[in-house]
Amino acid sequence: MIKIPRGTQDILPQESAKWRYIENKLDELMKLYNYKEIRTPIFESTDLFARGVGDSTDVVQKEMYTFKDKGDRSITLRPEGTAAVVRSYIENKMQGEPNQPIKLYYNGPMFRYERKQKGRYRQFNQFGVEAIGAENPSIDAEVLAMVMHIYESFGLKHLKLVINSIGDQASRKEYNEALIKHFEPVIDTFCNDCQSRLHTNPMRILDCKVDRDKEAVKHAPRITDYLNDESKAYYEAVKHHLDQLGINYVEDPNLVRGLDYYTHTAFELMMDNPNYDGAITTLCGGGRYNGLLELLDGPKQTGIGFALSIERLLLALEEEDIELNVDEDFDLFVVTMGEKAEEYSVKLLNDLRKHGVKADKDYLNRKIKGQMKQADRLNAKYTIVIGDQELDNNKIDVKEMSTGETKTIQLDEVVSFFNKEKENK
Repeated sequence: MIKIPRGTQDILPQESAKWRYIENKLDELMKLYNYKEIRTPIFESTDLFARGVGDSTDVVQKEMYTFKDKGDRSITLRPEGTAAVVRSYIENKMQGEPNQPIKLYYNGPMFRYERKQKGRYRQFNQFGVEAIGAENPSIDAEVLAMVMHIYESFGLKHLKLVINSIGDQASRKEYNEALIKHFEPVIDTFCNDCQSRLHTNPMRILDCKVDRDKEAVKHAPRITDYLNDESKAYYEAVKHHLDQLGINYVEDPNLVRGLDYYTHTAFELMMDNPNYDGAITTLCGGGRYNGLLELLDGPKQTGIGFALSIERLLLALEEEDIELNVDEDFDLFVVTMGEKAEEYSVKLLNDLRKHGVKADKDYLNRKIKGQMKQADRLNAKYTIVIGDQELDNNKIDVKEMSTGETKTIQLDEVVSFFNKEKENK
């Protein structure tokens, strides 16, 4: 039997309603912040991610789904969203648009060849935001406020916002040199990944999952000690805005994020529930990227963004026992008796649906009792029973399922009756 590929999942109807609720809510929240949706291809040139994400990252070195197409071009299923959005920004010359900065959001499947675990899949759904064209501490604060707004709007309370500054390119260069000097004497005791990163991206050693508890990591130089005056001022301004907004945060000088393009503000949102012992604690992450556009042959523009996993959001909601207010109401189930009623119901259903009424009928020739059970399973608000007598008299009883109350109306007024019901909601 052919089975689903490892690391993927089927989102069945009972779960897809939750996904749709979350996605619709995110769309509405983006309108509040004036962010517009962008949709990029699921696959891109491999070079986009090699250059944009970074050759030394786990994503590029180990996790990408890369293949040759029929034109012998190297193609990669997108492992993240930022590089593709920036590529689109550059290619479509968005820097020339009158409304600046360009505020974008995306939502779609990403692909990484990872070890499957709870909340982590090889195909996962990522929602992300990018604000490109403004280097201003207030927009950094806006993005951080948006992150908190999103999760709090779903009722989550056990949240911890962790922030850091990676500084500008000059600060980062000086800090990397300090890290190399610090780790060189003991690097042979670290894992192979850390050893290979020492001279390419030493900051990545700080968040290595294998060696994070080593003394050399705990006592490593801190980036905040290497920030130049401009970087310090920017970081302080971001924190000042967060304080004004009443947003609580924790500073972590070892927070560096996993991708090469981050500068200045970096952040993660964590689950902070003391009773939670799951493997997934990071819900969302992001930061500022000054230089990514130039790295991809674009204009000298800056950006900031974040990405969250829908799967992890659902896990957090499950952990907090939060039920989503998913609208699964069903307006009407039509019960039929006899061939004439069956024929009549086909046109009636079509008319009802054209007027926005959620309606259905039996297709398996069940008896009345079986049809009523089906109406219950669908949580139908109303039922009507159509037989020869109802057709001859042009009258029908509309039954409200929750109360058992019935109302007699003209059969040819069923559509107008339910139109009025919808208007009165």
